[in-house]
Amino acid sequence: MTAAVTTPQLPTRRKLLGRLYHGETRMDFMGRKWWGLGASGLLIVVTIVSLFAQGLNLGLDFEGGVQWEVPATNLTEADARQVLSNDGINPTDAKIVKVTASGVDRLRIQVGEQSPETIQKVYDDLAVAAQVTSDDISANSVTSSWGSQITNSAVRALIAFLILVSMFIAWRFEWRMAVGAIAAMLHDVLISVGVYSVLQLEVTPATVIAFLTILGFSLYDTIVVFDKVKENTTRFSSARLPYDDVINVSMNQTLMRSLNTSIAAVLPVLSLLVVGAGFLGAVALREFALALVVGLITGSYSSIFIAAPLLAALKARSQKYKAITTARATGMELELLVLGGSPAVKRDVQRSRTTGSVQADAAAVERKPQTADELLSHPPRPRKKTRR
Repeated sequence: MTAAVTTPQLPTRRKLLGRLYHGETRMDFMGRKWWGLGASGLLIVVTIVSLFAQGLNLGLDFEGGVQWEVPATNLTEADARQVLSNDGINPTDAKIVKVTASGVDRLRIQVGEQSPETIQKVYDDLAVAAQVTSDDISANSVTSSWGSQITNSAVRALIAFLILVSMFIAWRFEWRMAVGAIAAMLHDVLISVGVYSVLQLEVTPATVIAFLTILGFSLYDTIVVFDKVKENTTRFSSARLPYDDVINVSMNQTLMRSLNTSIAAVLPVLSLLVVGAGFLGAVALREFALALVVGLITGSYSSIFIAAPLLAALKARSQKYKAITTARATGMELELLVLGGSPAVKRDVQRSRTTGSVQADAAAVERKPQTADELLSHPPRPRKKTRR
């Protein structure tokens, strides 16, 4: 009688959210890197075109000039432009927007630098046109030299920050990781600047602060991934695995942590944007919160699709990984590596796919560590015989 052949069954798989929560994902990030790089390339092209076509809508602190804020109850934009024209100011060069603060609509009027006499004359004429007293109107004047000084200080601070961060990452990890982290940070800032250019949102000192905050978050998210990459590089140091496997395993293991960090950071900022800017009408909060939302999202995205692929490309040129031509792990063999399996798991699974061997597939499954105790345990070593 012929014995029945029993096909081994793989461990029961959880649903998507369960696998994500328990770190059992097997996403081939490196196989989809060109989708991410292509999307980033398209956004960067749009940003560059917008910057050359219409530039940035710089606020008063950067551009210099005069700004008045007048209650808009009895004053329209056309009335404000007529006041400017009567006082010798070209109304087409003025920026006039309606803002809401504490439930009161106000017109914000911004023009270039003017003489003190002109500023006072416009101030008085706006009070008459709006049918309010002078105390209800606010005026602010900033010279262009002050604006250029702020801009230069911001640029110097950014350059110093990038240099110090590059030196630290190169010392703590390696220079290739420093290149990937800096590229991811510049990508995040460029995309955020592109959003402000395309939508013509006003760039204020609060926006610059938000951009610097974006740099910090982008760096944090990238360092989390790189720290796991370094750990897995040591773990697979004796195996001839392509560096794409190290990257894929590391990003799957840190995926839940990255998502938790991003969601926890985005939700308060979204509430700030929706409640503070949307319902309460705080325009300054909108300028700050929007930059943060865009930066937080691109920071999580760039650590996966910008920093990691760039690191893999640089690392693949090194002497150790240049000679490795084996295909990267995908599917079940990638999942087993993510869960702590040895590189032999990948070989067994690939061999079972090639030969169709049920026994090899079962051996690969059996090698998968199920618990931390199994992962840390090993068979006892035989005792050496001592001569007498």
